[in-house]
Amino acid sequence: MTDEIRLSEAETYRLAHDFLTFHGLSQDQSAAMAGILTKAQRDGSLSHGLQRLPGTLETMGHPAFDRQAVPVVTPVTPAVVRVDAGFGFSISAALAGLPALIERARALGIAMLAVNNGFHSTALWPVIEEIAESGLVALSMNPTHDWVAPAGGTRPVLGTNPLAFAWPRAGKPPYVFDFATTAASRADIALHRQAGKAISEGWGLDPEGRPTTDPAEVLSGAMLPFGGHKGSALATMIELMAGPFIGDRTSRQSAEFDAGQNAAPCHGELIIAFDPSLLSTPDDLAAAESVLDAIEDQGARLPGSRRHAERARNLRDGIPVSRALHERIRGLMEG
Repeated sequence: MTDEIRLSEAETYRLAHDFLTFHGLSQDQSAAMAGILTKAQRDGSLSHGLQRLPGTLETMGHPAFDRQAVPVVTPVTPAVVRVDAGFGFSISAALAGLPALIERARALGIAMLAVNNGFHSTALWPVIEEIAESGLVALSMNPTHDWVAPAGGTRPVLGTNPLAFAWPRAGKPPYVFDFATTAASRADIALHRQAGKAISEGWGLDPEGRPTTDPAEVLSGAMLPFGGHKGSALATMIELMAGPFIGDRTSRQSAEFDAGQNAAPCHGELIIAFDPSLLSTPDDLAAAESVLDAIEDQGARLPGSRRHAERARNLRDGIPVSRALHERIRGLMEG
């Protein structure tokens, strides 16, 4: 017996959707969450895929979480849209505001979507990839909990604060990157702990502020930003832009809001869409393609290319799911 099974995309979606509805999540929220988790699992982003399903129970158990939340979309200006997630999962709110964001960006050249009061869902790239597939450039970011010490510090202040960017390409998948501003994502460190493996040096500090390669010590101590002061500055920018700038929580306030419930962060998310034809010509866009081609032509990997290769393979052969994880998910739907 192998350690994994393979499911079709529809079977993967149904497993996630059935799990979420079994535990009382509304149909709309379940559809949004199941969709984004399936995309992550399909593309080989395992730490952001079905691995997250059991943890949704802790998030849905938070006293403020609303399993029946319906996002409220509010136009603020012709270029700005706000969506209140109503303390449900943030992905439902992001998807609810996406049509208005795309419409306004096409009409005005640039538009902004602010998502408020949403519990963190998973990776940012599926949403901005969808924006790029409509011909727009996209940027997305959000704070998390104060798990990260600033460069030169020893105590957590910042979040893992992911940043995602997507650029449309004619006849090719969009150029997309999505990464935490930490040396490693919290999900990856948790997977190392689960597997009993040491993490790399420079990923984090123990509760006393000392460097360590023990993932459990880092998860109870402090993570570190990538690139020293540069990663720390980017994380701070995201903290400000996707927190106070859009009227939402900082990572420290998100952790205080959690009050020890171990739920996913409840925070804001900022998504900005740009029309690349606003200032550029077809020749300019061709020049952009030449940059991306020059990267690949010398054997370097474009961010997102590995995901697209995984996607093609898994759509053909089936999406791999750990047998132990599959049994755990199924077991949490018994009784």
